Amino acid sequence: MRRVAGGLLLAMAALYLGARALEPHHPALGYVRAFAEAAMVGGLADWFAVTALFRHPLGLPIPHTAIIPRNKDRIGDSLAAFLRQNFLIPSVVARRMRRLDLAGAAGRFLAAPGARAEEASRLRIGASRLIADIVGALDAERLGGMVRSAAAQKLRALDVAPILGQALDAAIDRDRHIPILDGAIDWLGRALLANEDVIRAMISERAGSVLRWTGLDETLANKILDGLYRLIDEVATDPDHPLRDKAEAGLIDLARRLREDEALQQKVNAFKDEVIDSPAVGAWLDGLWGQARLALLKGARDPDAAMAGRLGEALRQLGATLQSEPRLARTINIFARRAAVGVAAAYGDGIVRLVSDTVRGWDAVTVTNRLEQAVGRDLQYIRVNGTLVGGLVGLAIHIVDRLL
Repeated sequence: MRRVAGGLLLAMAALYLGARALEPHHPALGYVRAFAEAAMVGGLADWFAVTALFRHPLGLPIPHTAIIPRNKDRIGDSLAAFLRQNFLIPSVVARRMRRLDLAGAAGRFLAAPGARAEEASRLRIGASRLIADIVGALDAERLGGMVRSAAAQKLRALDVAPILGQALDAAIDRDRHIPILDGAIDWLGRALLANEDVIRAMISERAGSVLRWTGLDETLANKILDGLYRLIDEVATDPDHPLRDKAEAGLIDLARRLREDEALQQKVNAFKDEVIDSPAVGAWLDGLWGQARLALLKGARDPDAAMAGRLGEALRQLGATLQSEPRLARTINIFARRAAVGVAAAYGDGIVRLVSDTVRGWDAVTVTNRLEQAVGRDLQYIRVNGTLVGGLVGLAIHIVDRLL
């Protein structure tokens, strides 16, 4: 556009010279000369005005030229004040946010990602690269130690005894302790069978010499083992066996003590702390962090695969919920509005100060180039219009002069 405007000015100059040279032979060319002469004046005037905004015309230090470079600090301050007064006022932000349905937009995006596949793909790829770069840049060992320390601290602060007592109460109320009792009884039967020789040896050692000499120690061992097997079988098959009732009463009492007995709670917590301090638990926590980090990196580097799995299904369900639950959507919109208003109130001054300081930090050439790139095309149209309008005004004046 600068070349177009400059070329038009040169064309008017050539037209003026040609019309003036031929005007004695063709008086009608006086109208053309008047048009071209005024057009040059208008074009030169607008060239001077447009150039004076950004630099000194022809490099001459004419007063009140190079306006933008000389006043860039004031321009930055004015721009910052304009943003603060018209965009970052909490009332303006709240009014604007009230018209936005962020929850609905998020719901439509999550529920039907294929409707805007290109935008969704760019969003996933950009977010995935950001997450992968952040996770990959962090020190894995140091971060793993922080994660392990934080997890251990949370576990230490957790009073597990009352939780175990409540869980045991809930299990007993719903008869979920029965499989535990059945498993314990089955374990006793298998343990007895596996250690039958040991039990026979113990009975033989404790029997008198007379019993061993007569062989009655073997008969006694058989009777004892048969009795134990029979007892275990009865307890296993009879749900109302007294030993089962006693075991259940013991579990109920244990649940109560876990909830109420401070001494037992202290023992449980001490055992918990010993377990947490053990190298095995530390290695387990490190393994969990390592697996989580690898899974996060894998999902971040392949967002389409991650979105196609359970995570994608969960996000689609969330999108459907946001569209079908107006109360939830309204709550999210209110939260977003309050958050935006809070940011404007708390950080508005900082944002405009950032704008002002950034403009102040630019050198004059940078400010001139950026503003000229933003509005320079329209300013060159002003030069074109000034050339044509000036020519028409000059032609009108010449016509009036000839008529009078």
